[in-house]
Amino acid sequence: MIYAGIYIAALVAANLLVAWLGVWFSLVNAFVLIGLDLSLRDKLHDLWQGDKLPIKMGGLIATASIVSYAINPATGMIAFASLAAFSLSMVADSLVYQYLKHKEWMIRVNGSNVAGSAVDSVVFPTIAFGGLMPEIVALQFVAKVGGGFVWSKFLNRS
Repeated sequence: MIYAGIYIAALVAANLLVAWLGVWFSLVNAFVLIGLDLSLRDKLHDLWQGDKLPIKMGGLIATASIVSYAINPATGMIAFASLAAFSLSMVADSLVYQYLKHKEWMIRVNGSNVAGSAVDSVVFPTIAFGGLMPEIVALQFVAKVGGGFVWSKFLNRS
């Protein structure tokens, strides 16, 4: 499935780029690549309805972390932070997405993106960069919600 492949590729690219370019690039990643993955998660949510959804999404997240590490072992902490953050944000995202299941897709995806972005924005930089960085958390949150909105408009047409 093309969406699953894009999901993994975007997450791997995000992990490798932030490992290579550092914390400042996490803001660009947050808007472009993580915003994409947050919105793709909901596209896959609709396609993979049912009990196997957490296993399938968890498999994508784990695969991306393993591939990131396999390509560049220096991404070890980044890959682990990504695994933890995306796993936890998947739970928040899914709960909100289900809560909004009777709303139109743009409301569901962007509502769940806010929840997923909040969790991811706290967990990822805290683990990846070794401490809570309030400014980075806030900027990543805004970038992820904004990027997710842009990508949701694109994905809503596909």
